[in-house]
Amino acid sequence: MAENIPAPTVPSKHAVVTGASSGIGAATVRKLRADGWHVVAVARRADRLEQLAKETGALAFAADVTSDDDVADLAAFVAERGGLDTLVNIAGGARGADPMATAVNDDWEWMFQVNVLGTMKMVRAFLPALRAHGHGTILNLTSSAALAPYEGGGGYNAAKFGQHALTGALRLEEAEHNIRVIEVVPGLVRTDEFALNRLGGDPDAAAKVYDGVAEPLVAEDVADVVGYAVSLPHHINLDQIVVRPVAQAANHKLIRKL
Repeated sequence: MAENIPAPTVPSKHAVVTGASSGIGAATVRKLRADGWHVVAVARRADRLEQLAKETGALAFAADVTSDDDVADLAAFVAERGGLDTLVNIAGGARGADPMATAVNDDWEWMFQVNVLGTMKMVRAFLPALRAHGHGTILNLTSSAALAPYEGGGGYNAAKFGQHALTGALRLEEAEHNIRVIEVVPGLVRTDEFALNRLGGDPDAAAKVYDGVAEPLVAEDVADVVGYAVSLPHHINLDQIVVRPVAQAANHKLIRKL
């Protein structure tokens, strides 16, 4: 008589979240863990990751998404722990607000590395596992900077336009593998680091970005949207979700009550 061996189970609600040391990435880890997900939290800053892991029960993995070696090590780490069904690419950011006439090479190169190439490297590394799973999800966090250019935003616009474009191409390429590809497109979000990092660490300049805006989005708002999108039944694909505060009717129209 044949031995009754149970079929292997396919992991579900197993996510990798990048950019997890602060802001939207950290809030997304908290949201998914609260909703019962298994999460591998990824970022460069190991100390912050360890603190988040203690708080939430997520697994921490320190890695730079622009490093081929780090990404390969991360993929092996995840595979050893049962794999994943969902990849959430939050890592990204902006540096500088200079017009094209005074564009800084290092700022532009960094933005392309982390927003575009970092996303590509993460997707490339995890596509085999997501295809094998049969019901994989990839969510890329872009920005409303990907939808409309603005003065002083050339480098960030270009990087986020690039990330937006690769997300669209990925959706077309991977539909036949039953991988849904979601793009979340935030507008103005007040976090501890985004504007500060963009504006060279100047706290006064960073604070002015949000001056007079009664209720800008916060990281937890965007994390709620991410959590909702990846938790829907798999046959539902939210191709693109633009999320802004009510005060931001468009990139160029922000209501400030000074």
